Amino acid sequence: MENEREDEIEDMSTSPPSLGSMQFAGSNGFGHSMEFMSQAYLPNIYTEIDIKIEDSNFNQDPPLPIYLKFEDVEYKVRGSHAASTNPVKSVMSKVAIQHNLGEDKYKKILKGMTGSIGPGEILALMGPSGSGKTTLLRVVGGRLVDNVKGKITYNDVRFNAAVKRRLDYFLCYRIGFVTQEDVLFPQLTVEETLIFSAFLRLPGNMSEQQKYARVETTIKELGLERCRHTKIGGGYLKSISGGERKRTSIGYEILVDPSLLLLDEPTSGLDSTAANRLLLTLQGLAKGGRTIITTIHQPSSRIFHMFDKLLLISEGYPVYYGKAKDSMPYFSSLSFTPEIPMNPAEFMLDLATGQVNNISFPQDIFKDQESTDRSKSVIKYLQLKYKETLEPKEKDENHGATNTPEHLQLAIQVKKDWTVSWLDQFFILYKRTFRARCKDYFDKLRLVQALGIALLLGLLWWKSSTNTEAQVRDQVGLMFYICIFWTSSCIFGAVYVFPFEKVYLVKERKADMYRLSVYYVSSTLCDMVAHVFYPTFFMLILYFMAGFKRTVACFFLTLFAVLLIAITSQGAGELFGAAVMSIQRAGIVASLILMLFLLTGGYYVQHVPKVMQWLKYLSFVYYGFRLLLKVQYSGEQLYECESERGCRTLQSSPSFDTVNLKGGLTEAWILVAMALCFRVLAYFCLRRRIEVRN
Repeated sequence: MENEREDEIEDMSTSPPSLGSMQFAGSNGFGHSMEFMSQAYLPNIYTEIDIKIEDSNFNQDPPLPIYLKFEDVEYKVRGSHAASTNPVKSVMSKVAIQHNLGEDKYKKILKGMTGSIGPGEILALMGPSGSGKTTLLRVVGGRLVDNVKGKITYNDVRFNAAVKRRLDYFLCYRIGFVTQEDVLFPQLTVEETLIFSAFLRLPGNMSEQQKYARVETTIKELGLERCRHTKIGGGYLKSISGGERKRTSIGYEILVDPSLLLLDEPTSGLDSTAANRLLLTLQGLAKGGRTIITTIHQPSSRIFHMFDKLLLISEGYPVYYGKAKDSMPYFSSLSFTPEIPMNPAEFMLDLATGQVNNISFPQDIFKDQESTDRSKSVIKYLQLKYKETLEPKEKDENHGATNTPEHLQLAIQVKKDWTVSWLDQFFILYKRTFRARCKDYFDKLRLVQALGIALLLGLLWWKSSTNTEAQVRDQVGLMFYICIFWTSSCIFGAVYVFPFEKVYLVKERKADMYRLSVYYVSSTLCDMVAHVFYPTFFMLILYFMAGFKRTVACFFLTLFAVLLIAITSQGAGELFGAAVMSIQRAGIVASLILMLFLLTGGYYVQHVPKVMQWLKYLSFVYYGFRLLLKVQYSGEQLYECESERGCRTLQSSPSFDTVNLKGGLTEAWILVAMALCFRVLAYFCLRRRIEVRN
């Protein structure tokens, strides 16, 4: 471990200095630390940076420190929306906040949180499940803005939606948010994940060499050299370890050198050694000038002593706030002391839940209280003492007059545009999307499926002809099956894309990594590779086996019609998926609509009742099937020449009773229009669903 720390120090000494490489000592009060920063550190930092900028022709502003304060923060949600996504937390939250339901059907989650944190410090939010740790983290990080009361400031600038947008856009004030669940593309390696993040999030005026250098430095700082070429994996894919995955998630955020880093349960699922190494990494990041806030459930005693500040939460109320090292003396002053050797974190979690087994306590708190109310009495007593002693002290020291240097306040109110242009975002995202999905695109099973069905159909319709009415019906049936096969394949290949990638999209949109339009266009065009390749491969085999017209024009027109059906079906699948954004419901909706389109496609029922006729005009299967018939057959083509009645034209066949084979290819233009309309609607559905989630 010592060698690793020496390597990190050596790397930092050789890299261009930034605020992230300077050390800031934690302070008891913001006034002293601000004065120290503005007078001592900032001039030297800017001098060094200016020299490096001139040498490298790179004009990126360095990240500036964030001093975060929150005072009397409250948060409530409607009862139907209060459940957590974590099933354990959901159950615990319902139990913990059940008594807070009022006449307005709101549940109060946070009930007066006050605290402050600056560069060089780690603030730990600790408490039992359902106490409000993650909610507070999301509130101070700007992830929750509705139904929030209280005062939250960044460098003494009051937080609001406009400030959040500025913070997201302004490079000097990047906010990194590491969720409890590691949301990373499983098909990408650790290095690829960080490289694509760097190229999307770092400013366009950085050279490629500088971006690669930033990735290399991040990999070394987080100790990811050993697994850099290993896929993230997950599920049935061979993957990196839990600790490596968590460090990759952190690296994903610190690539942009954030001023504020928020982490939700970063040690969850890690063993003691991995958790300790992770906290050492966070300590190093904090010493580099970052402000770090993390939720943690039950850390080891060694990890507990790595925190600078601690906020202990019980049922949405704060029961302790201050230096972590002062927490045990504080509770001892209240006559709460462990009777056996005990982890400080375990001791405080027992107090936060009102459990005083093996803990000595002041007996007067149970006066006039029955035994069933003992845990509530402990919690109320701790809440009262916090209000009397700790909260006034914190407000007096750090929430008084504004004492942030003026240039830090002004900078946070300046808004910048996107760091990378639309076209650059598109090329980067297209490459990443293709890399993440290429295994699905060129899956052996899909290739075998296309090959197998093409051969099977080719053998069943081997050298088929249109000499008799029965043979015409057989070929028309083959045409409709081709239409069914590629319609269903492309719909179900596209309907699950957005529901599956919803978690990635929400995470990256909240970080403003790219425009939603860039994501949609790159996703559609990437998927179109598969929707063009497999039908082409399929038709190259089937067309000549089945005995269709052997002319170049007819072959390419038929292939064009099949590809048009596939691309339109892809757009429909994207629309269904974006409309519901649920894996289970998307499949059901797609199945129902596909069945409706197939029944009105013009093969099973040619003469649809007038009441239902409008349905066929909404069916792209109807237009696709008619287009295939028109490009393959001519109305003047003769058949039944060997029958007693003599030759007849194909237009007179009952199979083409509702299709005018001489009517031109208007269906092609209708399908093109439908493909475009489906995609426009899919984009707006996706935008609405993602904005609602944000």
